Amino acid sequence: MKKLAIGIYAAIVVALMVWGFYQAIYVAPDESTMHEVQRIFYYHVPNAMLCFVFFAVSLLGSIGYLTFRRNRPDLGQLSDAWAVAGAEVGVVFCTVVLITGPLWGRRAWGIWWTWDARLTTTLVLWLIYVSYLLLRRFAAGPQMQTLAAVLGIFGALDVPIVYMSNRWWRTQHPAPVFGGDADSGIKDPTMLAAFGWNVLAWFAWGVLIMLLRYMVVRREQKNAAMEAQEALESHV
Repeated sequence: MKKLAIGIYAAIVVALMVWGFYQAIYVAPDESTMHEVQRIFYYHVPNAMLCFVFFAVSLLGSIGYLTFRRNRPDLGQLSDAWAVAGAEVGVVFCTVVLITGPLWGRRAWGIWWTWDARLTTTLVLWLIYVSYLLLRRFAAGPQMQTLAAVLGIFGALDVPIVYMSNRWWRTQHPAPVFGGDADSGIKDPTMLAAFGWNVLAWFAWGVLIMLLRYMVVRREQKNAAMEAQEALESHV
């Protein structure tokens, strides 16, 4: 039943991705100043928004691990699995942001990269969570999970800085699309619909990958616990 549910959900994700692509490329009208190149907006902005969501999952998982690792170790390990899965998916989304941003900036500004506040803080966020994943991959010992949880919480502190950067400082990055001044937002309903469908599609894809990674991490945790128990019993 689990495999069937995952298969049905995966089919829904594919349908949403195809529909979102159709809406962004063929239905939404050209933007008046940037024309066709503006269509990267339907991928760049949803990925930027959703990377925050999955980093938030990692943050909650890291807090949960530090809270429960001693008094409720099973719940602590479960929280740690969510922390890893959320961080991995968040890094994927943040990577897409850092790739699509320069592609868009090259056409809009004439340069690939500028060290303004929004771009720099986003790069720092990516570097912190890549460091988190490297720590999880190559470090060993009983303190690895604790160190990773602390690093995950530290990385999440950069998320509100990234979000507020083009509000706090004068940047070359465009003003906020939503929640900015009175002129912010998407006025054309067709553009707004294309944007919404792509947010939904990418969110559904991210949830699917995160669930799959969560199940893999939980299996690895259980195998490691069994190996540790067998090693302990062999020495008794």
